[in-house]
Order: sequence, then structure tokens, then C-alpha cells
Amino acid sequence: MPQAAPPAPARTRSRAALPPARAAGSEFSPLLRTVKEQGLLHRRPGWYAAGITANLLALAAVATGMLLFGHSWWSLLLAVPLAVFSARAGFVAHDAGHAQIADRRRTNHLLQLLHANLLLGMSQDWWNDKHNRHHANPNHVDKDPDVAPDVLVFSRGHAAGRTGPRAWLTRHQAWLFFPLTTLEGLALKVYGLQALFSARGRSRTARQRAVEGGLMAAHVAGYVTLLLVAMSPAQALVFALVHQMLLGLHLGLAFAPNHKGMAMPGPGDDGEHWGHLRRQVLTSRNIRGGALTDWFLGGLNYQIEHHLFPGMPRPHLRLAQPLVRAHCRALGLPYTETGFVDSYRQALAHLHAVGEPLRAERQVGSP
Repeated sequence: MPQAAPPAPARTRSRAALPPARAAGSEFSPLLRTVKEQGLLHRRPGWYAAGITANLLALAAVATGMLLFGHSWWSLLLAVPLAVFSARAGFVAHDAGHAQIADRRRTNHLLQLLHANLLLGMSQDWWNDKHNRHHANPNHVDKDPDVAPDVLVFSRGHAAGRTGPRAWLTRHQAWLFFPLTTLEGLALKVYGLQALFSARGRSRTARQRAVEGGLMAAHVAGYVTLLLVAMSPAQALVFALVHQMLLGLHLGLAFAPNHKGMAMPGPGDDGEHWGHLRRQVLTSRNIRGGALTDWFLGGLNYQIEHHLFPGMPRPHLRLAQPLVRAHCRALGLPYTETGFVDSYRQALAHLHAVGEPLRAERQVGSP
């Protein structure tokens, strides 16, 4: 990958440069009190009802179009809106998992089952477990499952010692990042299925597993049936590949800029002792933009506000942003916000830097 200028110190911090911890209990409370006084934690069920209804109608319209025009290869163009509206379902599932939509826990639970298990074919329980651990310790090298070493690695400590195909992936991961995100839609389904039969999955009641597994099976059956009824087998296969790859890319575009390249606390450094405010603000990055950015990224462009107040309804995040920014300024705490394109530049520069030692080793070892 071409050499990229390193991100500014306020945006991407080495572990040696982490800001010192402050006394717990004093920094977040005033901000929380202000947010509560302004009613920004109150639910917005009407806003979500309108959005969910519109998205379900859009998905139904795309499915109808597939049935009407599926005999033509031009129907592959419908994979684009289907991916976009499928991602919207994923954003609703995410919000329901944080109880942002309704006051009643059961309502959020049912909405998440509908959007995660039935519409996307992923496991609600697996996602909630993984995502809650991420929120508790964002970007922590040992505690955040989103930065655990896998196909990609996000810290040099995790990259060290990699050999063979994994080392090759790490050396080139900045180039491979976006192609690999096209697999994210399928990965969500596979990981959820694996979790259903894991030790954690078996610890749940038989009824819970039956509901989750039944809805995931219904998703696959309905999806395959729609494709085979609307199209020839060859067209159906190509349509499914295009749809799932675009869905994965869309989700990757929403998730990638949020934390990659930001501070990564770990054992033994000051970040281990940060309070809630610093833990969330210093590891998160916001994306500038207007209503289109908010819609396309599902509100995750307000990543700092979302991490500080995970139960805050999506339409209130932009209203909380000036309060959070001013509070951070008063504390002298960096508040990272950047443009859409620059956010990916920073994330890719970080991935490129993580792979640098392995590229250097290879050059030294070359004849």
C-alpha cells in the first residue's frame, strides 16, 4: 500500500501516549445530568415506527420487483437496493439490542429478533454478547472482541510472530480490508450459527435456542425460495453473491471508521484505569456529515455519543453532540471528528502501520 501520512496525535494514539487517568466519578456525571435534563434519553417509538415501516415496505417492493423482473439479468440491479435496505434492518437490530427503541424490554427483544434473526439470518444472542463486550471495553487489546486477532489484526502485539498465510494477510491487510468486508454479511450468519451450537449457546434454554434457530432457518428458507421462484438457479446464485457482498461492504463502511486507529488501551497502561467518559471518547471517532450521512451510516457516525449513551435513541445523537463536544473541550479532552473519506484513510493507515514490522522482517529475510 502506498505510504500514508500518519494520523495526527490527537486522532491516533500509541499506547505510550495515552492521556493519564483522572479521578473516577467526576467527569461523566455533569454531562449525564445535562443530557437527562434535556430529555435526550427519552425513547422515540414514533420515529422508529415510521422508519421500520418504511424499510419493511421498501424490502417488500424490492422482493416484488424480483418476482416481476427476475427472469432478466437486469434484475441483478435490484441487489443494490436490497443490500441498502438489508443494512437498514441491521441498524434497527443494533438499536433494539441497545433498547433504544421502546421502553419495554420485550418489545426491543421482539424487534431485534425480527430484524436480526428473521430478516438478516444472524443470531441476536451472539451479537448482543459480542457487542456488549465491545461497548464495555472499546478498542482494548485484550477485552474488545472487535479487535481480537483474526483475519485482520489491529495491534502490533497481535501481529508479532504471525507466519505463513496469516503473516501474508497482515502484511497486506490495508489493501485487503475492503475486499474482505464483502464477506461480512455471510460472516454474521456463520458466526451466529456457530454460537447457537457453542457452549454458550447450549447454556440457554431449549425454547430460546429453538426461537433463534427457527427464525434463522426461516430466513434462509425464505431467501432461497424467493430467489429460486424469481430467477433461474444461475441468476439466483449470482444475485445472492452480489447482494451479500454489497451488504457486507455497506456494513463495513458503517463500522470501520468508528474505532480503527484510535487509542488502544491495554494491560499495564493508564488506559486500563480510565473512567467511562475517557474510555469511550478517546477510543471513538465521529464522522462529519448531514442527513444523508446519518441515514447511510445508521447514526453510527455519532460514535462518541453512542458509546457514551448506548441507550440514547438514534435521532437524539446529533442533538447530544454539541453538549458532548463542549464538555470535552472544558475538560481539555480530545474529541475526534473527521470527514467521511479521511476516516477511512486513518483506519487504513493504522492497518498498514500494524503490518509494517512483518513487511520489514520479510525484506530483511529476502536474499
